Parts: sequence; structure tokens; C-alpha cells
Amino acid sequence: MARVKFTAARVRDYVCEPGRQQSFLWDSEAVGLALRATAKGTRSYVFQACLSDGREFRMTIGKPRDWDIAHAREEARRLQRLIDAGRDPREEKKATAEADRATAEVRRSTEKRKSASVAEVWRSYLDAHKAKWSERHHRDHLNLAQAGGEPKKRGQGLTVAGPLAPLMTLTLSDLSPERIATWLHSEAQDRPTNAEQCYRKLRAFVRWCNEHAEYSGIVPVNAYSARTVRDAVPRPKAKDDCLQREQLQLWFEGVRRIANPVISAYLQALLLTGARREEMAALRWDDVDFQWRSLHLADKVETETGRVIPLTPYLASLLLELKRLNETPPNVRQLRRLTAEGKTWAPSPWVFASKTAADGKLAEPRIAHHKALAAAALPRLSLHGLRRSFGTLAEWVECPVGVVAQIQGHKPSALAEKHYRRRPLDLLRLWHKRIEAWILAEAKIAFRPEDAKQGMHAVK
Repeated sequence: MARVKFTAARVRDYVCEPGRQQSFLWDSEAVGLALRATAKGTRSYVFQACLSDGREFRMTIGKPRDWDIAHAREEARRLQRLIDAGRDPREEKKATAEADRATAEVRRSTEKRKSASVAEVWRSYLDAHKAKWSERHHRDHLNLAQAGGEPKKRGQGLTVAGPLAPLMTLTLSDLSPERIATWLHSEAQDRPTNAEQCYRKLRAFVRWCNEHAEYSGIVPVNAYSARTVRDAVPRPKAKDDCLQREQLQLWFEGVRRIANPVISAYLQALLLTGARREEMAALRWDDVDFQWRSLHLADKVETETGRVIPLTPYLASLLLELKRLNETPPNVRQLRRLTAEGKTWAPSPWVFASKTAADGKLAEPRIAHHKALAAAALPRLSLHGLRRSFGTLAEWVECPVGVVAQIQGHKPSALAEKHYRRRPLDLLRLWHKRIEAWILAEAKIAFRPEDAKQGMHAVK
């Protein structure tokens, strides 16, 4: 093979020989370096050599427009040094390409992780915990982060943005202590309790991110633990709303006037059992035993088995009336309307049923409760305040604290209560009936337990 010293002019003017598909111009300065020209007019630098086992190979270096002569010679010399070291340049090129692809993938993954929005990772966080959380707890996380501005499902107007909404538009790397502290200061102005609750949920979210390789290390280490953040967390006062003994008559008068019998019975059930609002709202007719006078509630502490509490006489009379209303078929006009809509009538499985709620059970009794309180000239009282009222009023009959705690589903707080006290239903019923009778007497409600017994006997 004739060799010539590559010059810019020779490289520029070299073309494929007539009648051939390709031809080569070999350089005299760098062993194995050639300029290849094809019949189609393309030109490129190539390197050709023999491996240590005698196999000949050729590989492309690049086009003259991308490689000048000096760099092409240097690349040819580098490839020759690999061969002299007993290595195949093609394998080296393949390994280098794979390493470059891996590096690029790591870079893309890192950029993707850093650019991940809080909203996107928040959804992954909720999906990861959905099976472990209760439906209400999961829904609370959704509501706290909702952007708002959507038409309300019930009532007029648009939904309000949740307290966590301002953080959802940020990236994970933007969750700096300064951003979180500023957000806390803003939220604490109007809703300090929500701000404190959201801080705890955000803290759990950040911890979850740091425990997963996909998001670990993106959020600043001290995002929630910095002094500026902890100082910005509001310290809401514990609520102490509770019905007083002298308020019972007015409260019962107002609540019993509520037009909706389901809401009226539900509110009275909360006061007379001390149950949590979600536990009572989720009560099904299958959970009510009129024969053995008991209620089976889904318990926040005993999540697997729930808890069984007594069904006291007055509460039983309220539930019997709800059962009668629930099992009464609609009139002819209502049946025709259901048929026109392609629906059939059946009694609701929920004790506190709602025709407007999506899941069929009572969802929002607070509005009716607040109106009843206002009509009775009583101070505001939350639904949890009714639970607090039961525990407080029970002291008037000198009921043992452990009995009240077991009825309300409180976690045992003492060693004896935890390991050596498990009171049977009859013992709970003894005290629970006394509590109910005392409350009804203070409320000036004339009620004969015999009437409830007759009604319970009728549904056996």
C-alpha cells in the first residue's frame, strides 16, 4: 500500500477511484491510519491493524469535518497502543460506550429525581400507604394537598385549597428549611391547628422519601428539623369543649328538633356512647344486636376485632325507629322515579344512612348540629366534644374510670388495666345504663326502659 503524508489539501481533494465502491489513502505518519472515500462521496478516517492472534480488523474513527489530521493520527496511535498491550480496540470502544450510557442514565435519573415535583412524589407516598391506612386517613391526606378551585360536590361554590397545596408545586429539592418555615408562618395565621397537623404529615412524608433510594438525598437533611422550622410550628391549645350538666336539657331539646331523624339519632348516640364520630357513622345493622343488646364498633385501637359496647335502652329506642324508617318502602311515586332511573329499592345496610352521600352513610352532621346549638343558645361544640362530654358526665354517677375507658375504646393506660382488667359486657351495661339514665334525667326526658325492651323483643 502506497503511503503519503496527509495534508489538508490531499484530504480535501481525495475522492473514490472510478469504477470502485471505495478506495483508501494511507498516511505515512501514523501506522494503520487511512482516509476512506466511497462512490457515494462520503469520506472518513479509518484504522486498520492486526490483533495479537493474527486477526485483521478495521474500525472507523470519524469524518474529516469532525476530526483534523493531528487528532486522527493521535487516535490511530492510541488504538495501536491498545493492540500492543494485547487488547481489542473494538471491545474497549464497546465498554466505553456502555460506560457512557450508564453515566448518562445516572445523570438523567439524577436530573429526574431532582426535578420531581412534591405533588408527584406525594401521590406515590399515598399509594404506598393506601393499603395500611384507613379510608378517612387517606382521604385526609388527599384533601390537605388538594389544589382547590373545583366545584363542590355538595353545596355551592368552589373547593378551598388545602394547607399543603402551596408546597405541591415545588420540587423535592426546593423543600428547604426556609421554604417550609415561610409556609408555616403563612398557614398559622388563619388555621394554626391544620398547620401543625400538616407539619407532622409533611415530616412523615420527608422521612419516607429519605428511606427510599429513588428519592433519598434530594430533600435537604434539615428540611423539617431546622430550628427556624421548629420555631414556626404553631402550638395549638388542646380543645376542652364539653357539655355541662345544666346544658343537657337545652342540648337535647335542640337536637331532638332536628328534622332529619338520622342526624338527630346520630348526635344523641355520640353523646350516650362516647364513640368516635367515624366509628358511629360506620355502624351497620349487622353490628346491632337487639337481642343481646350490644353494638359492635370499628375501633381505632383494636383495628382487627373492633370493640363491643352495651346497647342502652334509650339508644335502642332511637335505633329501632331508624330501623323502622329504613325498612319502610318508598311510596308509589318514589318507586316510579327509581324505576325510571334504572334503580331498585332496598333497605340501607348503614344504621345512619344518607341518600345523598356517595357511600350511602352519614357524612356531614356538623351543620345541623351547629344550627341546633345556635337555636338553643349554647356555645359551639364539636362532635369530638360529645365524646369528651360522655367521659366527663360519667363521673357524676361515680362510674369507674376503667369502665368509661373500655366503653369509649381508650387504650389502657395502666398495667392493671392493660393485663388484668377485661370487663364483661354485662358489667359494662350495668354502669352504662346508669350513665344514660342520669343524662336523661338531667335532660328532663321522660323515658320508660320497658318500651325499649318491648321493641327489642319484637325484632328478635
